[in-house]
Amino acid sequence: MSDKEDMVADGSLNVTLTLRLLMHGKEVGSIIGKKGETVKKMREESGARINISEGSSPERIVTITGPTEGIFRAFSMIAQKFEEDITAAMTNSNVTSKPPVTLRLVFPGSQCGSLIGKGGSKIKEIRETTGAQVQVAGDMLPDSTERAVTISGTPQAITQCVRHICSVMLESPPKGATIPYRPKGIPAGAHAVLAQQHPAQAFAFPGQYAFAHQDLTKLHQLAMQHIPLPSLGQSNPTFPGYDPSGLTSSQELAIPNDFIGCIIGRQGSKINEIRQVSGAHIKIASATDGSAMRQVTITGSPASISVAQYLINARLSSVLTGLGVL
Repeated sequence: MSDKEDMVADGSLNVTLTLRLLMHGKEVGSIIGKKGETVKKMREESGARINISEGSSPERIVTITGPTEGIFRAFSMIAQKFEEDITAAMTNSNVTSKPPVTLRLVFPGSQCGSLIGKGGSKIKEIRETTGAQVQVAGDMLPDSTERAVTISGTPQAITQCVRHICSVMLESPPKGATIPYRPKGIPAGAHAVLAQQHPAQAFAFPGQYAFAHQDLTKLHQLAMQHIPLPSLGQSNPTFPGYDPSGLTSSQELAIPNDFIGCIIGRQGSKINEIRQVSGAHIKIASATDGSAMRQVTITGSPASISVAQYLINARLSSVLTGLGVL
């Protein structure tokens, strides 16, 4: 443990930090409580500022700001409230095994490398020391330079995990400007599927399908292994609810000139891999004089377009964060 980590752990380094949480509407309702009584009590007892984003989005951002000890108290109270909700839900169901409390942090992508550590050493240390499960999303949240960091376990384990995360934030400040993630409402006419079950995370593409994060991870692993998906055109038990049928359509993306090379890869290796895994036809327009962007047209079924978009975004995010090349 570093000196700063020691100081954060015993509370002697009481600097002001801000942590952001991503919550579904039902979770937010639990935190607010009747007439706002629960969140008022949390603010008073923790000493931290707790702000909840406005809007009609199914997801909301909960911002917690204050001295480190105040942040730890706020997280402890939130985790304890969710633990109580889980216990209450279990009394009216046949579930016998108690699921862990799960929180999703929204974390600057430039700090994720420090949180993971060389060869995954830091995140492994946090898991072993706290007993909490910690997962860093492989791709950035839409229209931002932030990633989702999911932590789950007992309220005590989660609070200890947050102590470690605060230490990482102090030791490795964000590099460059951070574009914060802002949840959007469901656009009219979109067929996005929102993951209702807690704690699955859904990534939706406008007007396309959404996949729970673990399913995207499977696709990502298949892409890494250069394995084609011959069953994408059939019912695939690996991806529940995944229906690639539908009329052929097209989607256009604008990619900065500086990053088009990483999408194409050496001698077209990366773009061919994306075509093979997704089953979509992908065309990259020639560079236009004076334009900083290149037009990329993806054609195929709605599902194959979604897969291609995901793989392109994952490729871009890996290069942007400098955490290795996919």
